[in-house]
Parts: sequence; structure tokens; C-alpha cells
Amino acid sequence: MTLASDAFQDGKPIPVEYTCDGADHSPPLHWEGAPRGTRAFAVVVDDPDAPSGNWNHWLLYNVPAGAKALGAKVPTAPALGDGSRQGTNDFGRIGYGGPCPPPGSPHRYVFRVYALSAPLELQPGAKRAAVLEAIRDKRIGQTELTGRYGR
Repeated sequence: MTLASDAFQDGKPIPVEYTCDGADHSPPLHWEGAPRGTRAFAVVVDDPDAPSGNWNHWLLYNVPAGAKALGAKVPTAPALGDGSRQGTNDFGRIGYGGPCPPPGSPHRYVFRVYALSAPLELQPGAKRAAVLEAIRDKRIGQTELTGRYGR
């Protein structure tokens, strides 16, 4: 599988629009090459450089198997019209929370898309640990894209 964004390239800066210093919208993402047997996708976005340890910015799961992209500005609702569900990020909010690092060196933001053999049996609002645990046994493919942001 491969993952890309029309907003930024792998290893390059994330535009301000997709951060807490801008509109804090989720960036557009698109992927291809999902393995045969994919029944759903999950998206997890983390900042491994956060001072308190890995910081979660987005948990989106049960994205339909036929999806190949997410447009920018995914609503921050617990459940979306296509059946997707969103978890609670480390800001304590449902949906995407953009990069918001303390002043200093830029942080890395790792966007991961998981291909799953079945949807996750989680209600909206799940936390990172529960989502990753549910993904573990259903993951049949994975890809990632890393952006950077600093203040």
C-alpha cells in the first residue's frame, strides 16, 4: 500500500491550515494498493516527538473498504455518514486535532492507514490503546506518510 497527500509530501512540512495555528482541518489523504480481503480501513495519526511521549492526533476507523481517499476537512463528529467512526484524541476531543507542538524543533506527524480484514467492533470515541488493540488482529496491510511541523 502507498499513502500520499495533496497538501504535503513525505518528510516535508505540513501547511499551517492543517495545524492548530491555522484552521485545524484534517489534510486530504489518498491511498492505493490495499490487499485483497480488505473490509475496512483505519487511520491513526501520532506525534512521536511530543514531550510527554507519543501524542495521538486522530483516530478514524471503519472507513469503508471501497474508500481510496479522505478529503480535507473531515467533520469532527463521532460517526460519519459513510459508517466511519472517530475516536478521542489526546487533546480529549473527537476527530482530528492538528499539529500543535511547543516552540522548538519541528515534530514528526506520522499518518498511518491500516487495511483491515473486518471493521473494528468499537463505539465512537474509543481511545488510542483500544483502537490499536483492535487493529492488531485485523491488520492485513499498512502504509504511512510523515509530515513535519514546528513553531
